[in-house]
Amino acid sequence: MGSVYGQILRLSTFGESHGGGVGVVLEGCPPRLALDVTEIQRDLDRRRPGQSVLTTPRQEEDRAEILSGVFEGRTLGSPIAILVRNKDARPSAYEEMRDLYRPSHADYTTEAKYGIRNWQGGGRASARETIGRVAAGAIARKLLREVAGIEVLAWVRRVQEIDSKVDPESVTLAEIDANDVRCPDADAAEKMYALIDSVRRQGDSVGGVVECVARNVPPGLGEPVFDKLEADLAKALMSLPAAKGFEVGSGFAGTALTGSAHNDPFVTDAVGRTRTTSNRSGGIQGGISNGESIQLRVAFKPTATVRVAQQTVTRTGEAVTLEAGGRHDPCVLPRAVPMVEAMVCLTLADHWLRQRAVDVVPRD
Repeated sequence: MGSVYGQILRLSTFGESHGGGVGVVLEGCPPRLALDVTEIQRDLDRRRPGQSVLTTPRQEEDRAEILSGVFEGRTLGSPIAILVRNKDARPSAYEEMRDLYRPSHADYTTEAKYGIRNWQGGGRASARETIGRVAAGAIARKLLREVAGIEVLAWVRRVQEIDSKVDPESVTLAEIDANDVRCPDADAAEKMYALIDSVRRQGDSVGGVVECVARNVPPGLGEPVFDKLEADLAKALMSLPAAKGFEVGSGFAGTALTGSAHNDPFVTDAVGRTRTTSNRSGGIQGGISNGESIQLRVAFKPTATVRVAQQTVTRTGEAVTLEAGGRHDPCVLPRAVPMVEAMVCLTLADHWLRQRAVDVVPRD
């Protein structure tokens, strides 16, 4: 069911939205990495529901339980299993929707593929599946930070037409988490909050863009053909629920430039390193990191479940009107921030480990 990601650092997520719990098995993490459950919990707390009026009111603490792979505060090199139990599941809230297809959800397509689906919430298509990704991403973040010196941060760049002005090279976690929107531009965040809250009151939803930067990424990560670094990042991020678009560096805006205007000139810095004077490539050239910060953006659609009346059909083809109930985010963006960070961390950590295998023979 496509629940596995990565080559050396491999994760496999499990569980459904309204089942007993969700979680992840992470393989390939190097041994002896210091790891405490509180470090995993920190990222899960940023993803969990019920944080503010801008998120679903479902009350889940999302407490992580490490079942294997860690002993006396260090990783063993064996598979790390993490479980988060569902405490506030209400499958009965979906009873009236068991035989109809919710617009823009995975109900119809899942049934078309498998001939069966879990109608209690979104099943595997629910954003609750991302708990496993965020838990594994916290471990990848620790590995990148302590062993490779890489830092990954994401924030809400745009909500509908409200854009923000943020310097990817200087933005901090404290600035990102200073408000419920997770936009470090305070003026834009205030407008975004008002918009999301207004739409929430109307029973509707909005989408937008999450931006992400990975700093201190060494040159050489990625492959030149099918496993290009931006291709793997695109796959990772487009696999997130509600993700509808991906771009790196100048992205689609770069198509308006000429080649000479778009190219990033090379220079040698004061300590003899090869650098570029601009970063329209977004830190990746030819599918391989060039040593500059990796800058990317992910577009998320408006949440599919809304209280506004919509037309749909039942499994037998009968036309019905749906006014969805349940507990849902009016905007996925604030909680998508740690999800984006997790998938970027997992992808970079996997490629960092793969590059170490390439560099076993000393260079001239």
